[in-house]
Amino acid sequence: MSHGAAPTLSLIIATYNWPEALALVLAAARRQTRLPLEVLVADDGSRAPTRDLIAREAATFPVPLIHVWHEDTGFRLGAIRNRAIARARGDYIVQIDGDIMLHPGALAAHARHARRGSFVQGSRVLCGESLTRRLLAGEPVPLTPLTPGLGNRINALHLPLLDRLFTGSRDPLRRIRGGHIAFWRDDLLRVNGYDERYEGWGREDSDLTLRLHRFGVQRRNLKFGAVAWHLWHREASRDAVTRNDARLADAIASDIVRAPRGIDQYLGESTATEPLAMPRSTGTAAGARP
Repeated sequence: MSHGAAPTLSLIIATYNWPEALALVLAAARRQTRLPLEVLVADDGSRAPTRDLIAREAATFPVPLIHVWHEDTGFRLGAIRNRAIARARGDYIVQIDGDIMLHPGALAAHARHARRGSFVQGSRVLCGESLTRRLLAGEPVPLTPLTPGLGNRINALHLPLLDRLFTGSRDPLRRIRGGHIAFWRDDLLRVNGYDERYEGWGREDSDLTLRLHRFGVQRRNLKFGAVAWHLWHREASRDAVTRNDARLADAIASDIVRAPRGIDQYLGESTATEPLAMPRSTGTAAGARP
């Protein structure tokens, strides 16, 4: 990328056994005023309906739509994101969960806000249960700041002229959410991506941003430009959070910068995506993971 040029974007969408939500997320990705170089679906072991949806979408998607899959052996979000980041070709990674619908101007805002030496925490608008059910049923519900059934309604304001004025917290750990965040890919490689010792829900994103901060990559926040609509779902199991909290506390007390088990193990992989035959998985209920 030449100096001063806008970066190429790779959009990474994490998913697990909720193809109905993923269909809405991919439809929103199609509508971007600035299309990414590619879209990679980081699939934490979904069953065949998700694979079939991605295959159908890929036939007409305006950019390459790539399915990055591994077997379901439990919640391994960091590992599947690492695989997708290793596969990505863009300079800049915009990362969302498979329940996040982007405003049409969201990727353009991310490209506009990309600055070397920083990562960007995005915000989200919370769609309530009733609104989410209507969207999943295919109702043509206009999503605006006045739409009934929203939480965090202020985050629905799309005001690009103001998006550079909002700063927010610079703390690399405060309210970090990996469901809408953006990084330079080479920064992720330098800290070895996600630490895959975090398994089960929670704290892998805080660990990553802590290590980026130690490497000299500062947090910035993006509001009013990259509007993102978060679909309601039941919360994932928090069974692992105590263990992951303890691991994060150890990381905070240390000086660790590079993940000991991270993205480097995938950098030599071939460009193949999922296997032709996916093993049957008992998994958890649809939508319980991103």
